Amino acid sequence: MQKVLRELEVDLGERSYPIIIGQHLLGEFDLTPWVVGNQVMIVTNDTVAPLYLEQAKACFPGKAIDVVVLPDGEKYKDWQTLNLIFTALLEKRHTRKTTLVALGGGVVGDMTGFAAASYQRGVPFIQIPTTLLSQVDSSVGGKTGINHPLGKNMVGAFHQPEAVLIDADTLNTLPPREVSAGLAEVIKYGLIRDEPFLVWLEQNMNALVSLEPTALGEAIYRSCQCKADVVAQDEKEGGLRAILNLGHTFGHAIETFAGYGNWLHGEAVGTGMMMAADLSVREGKISRDDQARAVALIRRASLPDRAPEGMSVEDFMGLMAVDKKNVDGALRLVLLRSLGDAYVTADASPENLQATLQAFIHQG
Repeated sequence: MQKVLRELEVDLGERSYPIIIGQHLLGEFDLTPWVVGNQVMIVTNDTVAPLYLEQAKACFPGKAIDVVVLPDGEKYKDWQTLNLIFTALLEKRHTRKTTLVALGGGVVGDMTGFAAASYQRGVPFIQIPTTLLSQVDSSVGGKTGINHPLGKNMVGAFHQPEAVLIDADTLNTLPPREVSAGLAEVIKYGLIRDEPFLVWLEQNMNALVSLEPTALGEAIYRSCQCKADVVAQDEKEGGLRAILNLGHTFGHAIETFAGYGNWLHGEAVGTGMMMAADLSVREGKISRDDQARAVALIRRASLPDRAPEGMSVEDFMGLMAVDKKNVDGALRLVLLRSLGDAYVTADASPENLQATLQAFIHQG
């Protein structure tokens, strides 16, 4: 029996949409109120489809449903795989009244959203995220896109979903490594904007790692609440929204260096947040004690604390130079003024940045 635990709204005026969080929702929750016409195209991957595709179809009673199943993995977040969605839409004669549905993790969500933004110059889509990372982060806020060999998420569009349906039960089939990757983004919200949530995470991290339902529901809700609030104030990252990228400039460099998919996004972000905390200390913002709190929490989520083997300071600098936040060639980083208070700066000392990078690469 379906159980809606929490619901909140991303407030974007006429383009506002709900985030529905609960248990036993897949297969039972009716999503047809957010479907414009009669056609639905569910986009999923070959890992998620055997687990949840039939249940997802049941959320659209009375609709004509088609499906495209993509290969699973970050390395497939590219033009070639994206084109599989367009080919399926055209072969099945989907019109501007179709609704795309993203059933899967962040890769499926980002590519489905980009396809929706582009197909016949824009059609609606719905997010059904099935990983912790996508539930607390990538499914909310309308960022869509694909990777380029020279940089992560460098091609895409802002395109908000019609609704986000989060069934926490899907986390029961996640490998522990994927749970850890999702927890990186949960921790991020505490670090950037919500110190009381950070304290709550310190008290409940063991429950989250073991997928305790009540703790998970609370963490998902508070994470989505934080992101929804930031997106409502700055939809297209003109200012405030950039704080959501804490650890991401370092993390994207790690992902690109390692080869997409060899490090999970959340793993790279976890290390990146440790690096941001270290640089924040060197910049005279947070104390070493604050840094130790952040690092301890990230480590409790079983996230890596060093850059990949063989990655150099020069590798970091070269890859960070193509970060989307950069303006007029200046490297912009998200740092911590205090725990729960992030800021964006292009003025970090080059010497301090070099020292941080040196501290996180493998020596010898």
